[in-house]
Formats: sequence, C-alpha cells, structure tokens
Amino acid sequence: MKKKFKFNRIIIIGIIIYVLYAVISRQQVLSTYKQEEQNYLDLIAKEQQRNAELQEAKNNINSTEFIEEIARNKLGMYLPNERVYIDISK
Repeated sequence: MKKKFKFNRIIIIGIIIYVLYAVISRQQVLSTYKQEEQNYLDLIAKEQQRNAELQEAKNNINSTEFIEEIARNKLGMYLPNERVYIDISK
C-alpha cells in the first residue's frame, strides 16, 4: 500500500513539474511575441508618418514655391534681378 502511495505521489509531482515547465516556456514565447508585435507596431507608425510626408510632398509638387525651391537648391537657378550671397566662411 505504501509503495502504491509513493508511486502516485511521484506521478503527481511529475505532472506538476511538467505543467510548471510548460507554463513557463509558453510565457517566454508569449513575451517574445509581444516584443515582436511592439516592434512591428513601431515600424507601422514610422511608415505611416513617412507616408503622410510623401502625400504632403505629392500635394505640393506643382506649387510655385516647391518649383522655385528645387530650381534654387538642386539646379542653381535664380530669378532675374535676384541677389545671391555666398558665404565664403564655410
């Protein structure tokens, strides 16, 4: 009778240890998934902000100010009678 009682106790302790191990390992996996989810949410927010900036640039592409800015900065073109000052200290 005592042998059967010890055997049952060992089986119960083994099951408890297995359940604890399973819960802890699943918790680690869930923690990893939550971190990945947060990383993806941050990436989505950055890309949404970039998309908004690109939409704004798309809407302003035909404006006179944008065309003048591109002509000045990238092409070196200026309006007639416009004075251009060059800072030689740089």
